[in-house]
Amino acid sequence: MDKILEDVRILDFTHVWFGPYCTMMLGELGAEVILVEPPWGNIGRLGPGELFKGTSTSFWSLNQNKKNVALDLKNPEAMKLVKELVKKSDVVIQNFAPGAWERLGLGYDVLKELNPRIIYAALSGFGQTGPYSRYGSYAVVAEAISGHTYATGKGVSPDHPPVTMAGALGDLGPAMYAAFAIVAALRHRDRTGVGQMIDVAQIDTMVAFNCCASVAYDMFKESPIERGLRRPKDPNRVWGIFQVKDGWIQIAGERGKAIENLKQELGVEELSREMVEERIKDKTRMEAFQWLAGLGFPCAPIYEAYEAMWDPHLKARDMWVEVDSPVAGKYTVPNFPVKFSETPGEVESASPAIGMHTREVLKGLLGKSDADLDALEKTGAISQWKG
Repeated sequence: MDKILEDVRILDFTHVWFGPYCTMMLGELGAEVILVEPPWGNIGRLGPGELFKGTSTSFWSLNQNKKNVALDLKNPEAMKLVKELVKKSDVVIQNFAPGAWERLGLGYDVLKELNPRIIYAALSGFGQTGPYSRYGSYAVVAEAISGHTYATGKGVSPDHPPVTMAGALGDLGPAMYAAFAIVAALRHRDRTGVGQMIDVAQIDTMVAFNCCASVAYDMFKESPIERGLRRPKDPNRVWGIFQVKDGWIQIAGERGKAIENLKQELGVEELSREMVEERIKDKTRMEAFQWLAGLGFPCAPIYEAYEAMWDPHLKARDMWVEVDSPVAGKYTVPNFPVKFSETPGEVESASPAIGMHTREVLKGLLGKSDADLDALEKTGAISQWKG
């Protein structure tokens, strides 16, 4: 079956979470993603995440459906190869510190001279311009400056200090914006033949995600968190985290019909949180979930991430797929999560070993001979996987 992005080639110079998650999504939609990293591996292979077979679990998680070419960008011969690859690519994406790409001689002015149709995505913490643009950033920095860290703490209790969000959403959210922007730029190029530069900053996208809080402040000229804390709370509201026999469940009890169903089930005219707690305390998470969901409540068992791998609903929706790596062996990863009727996304290959496709790509795209590649390897310009 045809893939939506099967005619798109992406040169991927990203590492850690922000960039790799973006390019993995594009690869799962069919783009040919060529991950370029140094012969010793990029820093994402060292963490975050524990090392498994010498490489971090986060790298194994975030680089499905990619080819791997190992090039030393400080070697002039390798730089020649990069420029040749740019001429044959649709997208170049990197998440180096602002200014680093220009110092390598690969700024947008150079790239568009090599290929006027190129789409160049520069990913960073604070963006390519502005007074903070040269400052370093990670997911937690973007979460902090955009108000998410503060709000997460206040979600625990009114006097609670800020709490770091779980899950590196300060990387993964910006990655989705970057992928969306790249596809939009491809659409523009399809119509006009013109490429462009895309500047994606973690802080910009995380501020955009927190739009409801900032707009509410602008309207009332007061913190929406402080306003919310002053509003009277209904102690009988069936909402929040409830403990059960084997853990917890989350209930979002705002549906009037569900409330009426529960009153009838319990034989009461007025409902209290304590009644629900008493009724479900001896149930398992799945028992409580199914009982409440059957009454019409939006709710779910609270899992640690790995437990979702066993959930029957997620299995039925093909959300898990096994991949096979010559280094890591077989392991399970999430499938592409959006369902298309005609052109579905798909996980086809495990995260690659260093230099696993150097020979394939340089021979196939650039016409290099085996002798050429062996000579380049002797100079240190490239590395070829010997597995």
